[in-house]
Amino acid sequence: MATADKSIAYVRTEMVGEKPPPPASTGIIGWMRQNLFSDILSTILTLVAIYLIYAILAGVLPWMFRGVWNAGSLNECREILAEEYGEGVGGACWAVIRERFWQLMYGFYPSNQYWRPNMAFILLIAAIAPVLFEKLPRWMIVFTIAVPFVGPWLLWGGTIWVPVVAFAGFVIGVLVNRLVANATSSLLGLIAGVLAAIVWWLLLAGPVVNALASVVPLGLEPVASRNFGGFMLAITLGVTGIALSFPLGIVLALGRQSNLVIVKSLCVGFIEFIRGVPLITLLFVASVLLNYFLPKGTQFDIILRVMIMITLFAAAYMAEVIRGGLAALPKGQYEAADALGLTYWQAQRLIIMPQALKIAIPGIVSTFIGLFKDTTLVSIIGLSDPIGWAKLIQANSEWNGIVWELYGFIAFVFFLFCFSMGRYSMYLERKLQTGH
Repeated sequence: MATADKSIAYVRTEMVGEKPPPPASTGIIGWMRQNLFSDILSTILTLVAIYLIYAILAGVLPWMFRGVWNAGSLNECREILAEEYGEGVGGACWAVIRERFWQLMYGFYPSNQYWRPNMAFILLIAAIAPVLFEKLPRWMIVFTIAVPFVGPWLLWGGTIWVPVVAFAGFVIGVLVNRLVANATSSLLGLIAGVLAAIVWWLLLAGPVVNALASVVPLGLEPVASRNFGGFMLAITLGVTGIALSFPLGIVLALGRQSNLVIVKSLCVGFIEFIRGVPLITLLFVASVLLNYFLPKGTQFDIILRVMIMITLFAAAYMAEVIRGGLAALPKGQYEAADALGLTYWQAQRLIIMPQALKIAIPGIVSTFIGLFKDTTLVSIIGLSDPIGWAKLIQANSEWNGIVWELYGFIAFVFFLFCFSMGRYSMYLERKLQTGH
């Protein structure tokens, strides 16, 4: 009995403290074991990849860091390398980037006017920031509204009244839209607003600009489009194409799914035709053939023609990407919108399109990146983009034969822009992820 009395059951009253995980399963060691050395095949592939990376870097890094930054020609670079490292030792001739940096950036743009594209680029960043990041102050949307009018004026110059009168056309369109929509219907209001803006721009804007310019002659020195070049031209074409092709692609995607036979046929025909024709063909049409279809003596700016073709080309691909997002949306979402009594446009704005665009984010950003890289094709029609300038520099006798330094620098700058777009795409996907 005494022994039985002493055997009292033990009941734990406190939780056992957490123990740290095994050191080999956490940190950099755990990550390497899980991702690089998880099995024999992964270990072999990892070792092969490390060897290839080492072999590449062992040849590239010394060549890069033995570079020459102060020289007037490729031969002078080679002479400096021979004096410092001996005959037969290679090194990068970065002097070409140092000497031709501003031309790679701005092309033939007047050097005393470089502040204008710089200011336009700063305003562009301020304009897209409130669109991309919602935590920024809402008053910054003023830049978003102003840049489409102020930016072209800074780049091309001319009288200040051109962007002012262009903006007035949008104001007139909005006012007419609201007046007609309140009196009749939203569809008639939209049509009336668009027609009012077009009439203002085509018939009244020119005389108004001339009258205001004669009274108050304010403006900047005009710069011809042929003087545009370098990364300034690539960014101008890329940003314009991205900004215009996105809404146009949405309209085409909705039109392709429309029940109206004429609207659907027009959208399908446009999308299939544009997607079936190479971009370089469209650029040649914009550069050469378009003048044959215009009245004699008509001057149509070459960059504007290229912008239109690039926008139409990107919009066709954007429409298919967005259509994929619409097709991936469950049918119940459409039925829920109908059950709530929403109109077609209300359903698209509040329910359908936000979800479809979220699904299509990777494809949309991929199209943007491809469009930005495709701007290099304009060098084939005589515009001096970065690739065009690289060819011009190579044609110079002082730098004839230089290749890797020029194209490496251009690739690096394009990588910065495209990598930034890709990272923002991943950020946006994580932010809008609601699956959890």
